[in-house]
Amino acid sequence: MIVKHLSLLLVMLPLAAAPIVAVLPRGRLPWVVGLIVASSCAILASTQLSMVLQSGVISYELGGWAPPWGIEYRIDAVNAFFALLVSIIAAITLPYALLSVEKEIPEHQIPLFYSAFLLCFAGLLGITQTGDIFNVFVFLEISSLSSYALISLGKQRQALTSAYQYLIMGTIGATFYLIGVGLLYSQTGTLNMADMAALLPQVTELRTVHTGFAFILIGIALKLALFPLHLWLPNAYTYAPTVVTVFLAATATKVAVYVMLRILFTIFPDGFVASTPTGDLFILLGITGIIVASIYAIYQTDIKRLLAYSSVAQIGYMVLGIGFASATGLMASMIHLFNHALMKGALFMAVGAIIYRLGICRMDNIQGLGKQMPWTFAAITIAGLSLVGVPGTAGFISKWYLVSAALEQQAWVSVAAILIGSLLAVVYIGKIIESLYFKPVSETNTTVKEAPLFLLLPTWVLVVANIYFGLNTELTVGVAEHAAQVMGVVAK
Repeated sequence: MIVKHLSLLLVMLPLAAAPIVAVLPRGRLPWVVGLIVASSCAILASTQLSMVLQSGVISYELGGWAPPWGIEYRIDAVNAFFALLVSIIAAITLPYALLSVEKEIPEHQIPLFYSAFLLCFAGLLGITQTGDIFNVFVFLEISSLSSYALISLGKQRQALTSAYQYLIMGTIGATFYLIGVGLLYSQTGTLNMADMAALLPQVTELRTVHTGFAFILIGIALKLALFPLHLWLPNAYTYAPTVVTVFLAATATKVAVYVMLRILFTIFPDGFVASTPTGDLFILLGITGIIVASIYAIYQTDIKRLLAYSSVAQIGYMVLGIGFASATGLMASMIHLFNHALMKGALFMAVGAIIYRLGICRMDNIQGLGKQMPWTFAAITIAGLSLVGVPGTAGFISKWYLVSAALEQQAWVSVAAILIGSLLAVVYIGKIIESLYFKPVSETNTTVKEAPLFLLLPTWVLVVANIYFGLNTELTVGVAEHAAQVMGVVAK
């Protein structure tokens, strides 16, 4: 019975738990419930992916209404992969949250924090599960609204401004997306993705369809912080509580990229994207984002803001792979999505460990801390090397496939951009390592101790994962290759 309703349970568990957690008494009970829910979802998502790879597409009809009249959860290798990523990150983030949340968020707000966290989690999972293009908007708003609340809980006053800025940008993006969906519905008469994909080839010449396509792309680009529509992201990541930064950096933008992939390669027919300047535009914006955001990162003095600009650059790599519109390019984007969640999650967790001890994470305040906090320093170093793309780490696999995709099409400028971006990453990661280890310890830091085990263990789970998936690519490359086949993308 559970297996039959697995796809629905994956969304309903955190959605139903959120209001319950909100009314629980203060203390650690809300955290316990959140941890149980996230762990359960990780198990369900793993089972779901295994079922899809073995038996093919799962179709779940909500309320017994057959598609396209009713809402359908349609699970293939692509969204099963993303659901697993979101669930695993949540299950790793929740143990980390115990001490971090108690340190950064007032006690009376902790139950509300976990309630909003579960709502955000449910929204992201819903986006990956649904086969209804309007339902994507509904879950997008659930995750976004809860994200605004989570960011606003940051200690500094700028957290409120950052949340408000994200709210404005996110609302504009959602509005653009909804207008685009409405235009497509006006020409196809359906909101079911599979049904729309079958009907769109008959109307692709219409201006309404092209306009709807443009609106949807702009809306999603705002949500995924594609350069130059990224202005909300640096402040949101910088001033949000550390746990929120970890979770959003590893999941939210990744799910937005999933929606982009689904729209481009599932809903619209083969050849449609190639007939528009979308691919060239993605390549141009990807290259620009990689270079410009990496340069911005170099000049940051706040480590969270530095890593936030780094995330904008990494989104550029993902979009670059999509722009190639080839099997290798799509594989590279999906592999980098997964690997970037591991490396950036580990980096933000390690920075959170520093914040736990110091209450701040500026370059001039962390000098020499590498000797006082050796495990935290080692985590930053290894995850940073993965971000650069050093062989033996997950980041190297991503860069290898991206370069391969560019070489397939003899896109030498893209190859140069990938290499230059990696060199710039060496500079800004090197800045952090230099401050932590090669500068003298300030007098105020001489008594600083290593971070608690509850913070280090989740961090090192992600660090070890960076090494494991750099040596064993069976899951990432295998699923990405299967996903490219599901989407019908062929190598050029």
